[in-house]
Amino acid sequence: MTTATGTVRATMIAPFAALLESYSVEVTARDVRSADRLAGRLRPGSEVFVANIPHDALDMLVEASKRLRSVGLIPVPHIVARNIRGPDELNSLLERLAGEAGVDRILALGGDRDRPVGSLNAGLQLIESGSLEEHGIRHVSVACYPEGHPRIGEGALQSALVAKLAAAAGRGFETRLVSQFAFEPGPIVNMLRRLRDAGIRAPARVGVAGPAGRTTLIKYAIRCGVGASLRALTERKKLASSLLGAETPDELLAAVAQAFAADPSLGIEGVHFFTFGAPEQSIEWAQAARAAGPN
Repeated sequence: MTTATGTVRATMIAPFAALLESYSVEVTARDVRSADRLAGRLRPGSEVFVANIPHDALDMLVEASKRLRSVGLIPVPHIVARNIRGPDELNSLLERLAGEAGVDRILALGGDRDRPVGSLNAGLQLIESGSLEEHGIRHVSVACYPEGHPRIGEGALQSALVAKLAAAAGRGFETRLVSQFAFEPGPIVNMLRRLRDAGIRAPARVGVAGPAGRTTLIKYAIRCGVGASLRALTERKKLASSLLGAETPDELLAAVAQAFAADPSLGIEGVHFFTFGAPEQSIEWAQAARAAGPN
């Protein structure tokens, strides 16, 4: 990452502009209360992932998805097993998402609650439930973790990923990987190489932290279990003066793009921005980079 300057430095454009031809943003239900502001900045048909915060009512997920669809964006709600009371509630939620918001794609997650609210506790259960295809879901994204998961060992994490992708493919879903963010390219590239070496071929969307202040980034990094690469942020010298007053992912994306150009088998299909309550800032930064185009 580097300090923002209001425009992306010209020397950094060429390596990653192509990646930004396909990007999504991740928001909370509260972030889309003014969905028209997002639509005014995003291309029609852009994907917006909607996080399902543990203590938010599922109605909020439905309403946020409806608002996004109404302004020409594609909602991708997080369906979190541990936030759902059981199969009946899952069916009801999917019925409403499909019927009221035209949802046909989701991110399937187990969730980070210590105790599930009901009988569901893993993303694999969602995929195997039969409810997704019953309600017209065609695309299933699954999460992957460049620096591991704070509560799940690496072996179990890999096994769960393989099982979810296999179950989704077996049921005819299109699948995609969406990575947790990191602050250095090494963990991202190394994770993708390990997955490809293990025979996992689902295309990957690289998760990055959108423009935000360092304090915000550190807070979310600790919460999300982003470990070793956090040093790249905490050891950086004082922020230079900038229009955004935030750090941006241009150096990280340039390095990832260079690795992908050298090794297309990494299978990167685009970028996924974690926006930390400021989606407009991520969108404006990405649009500036994309508009500049490759040299």
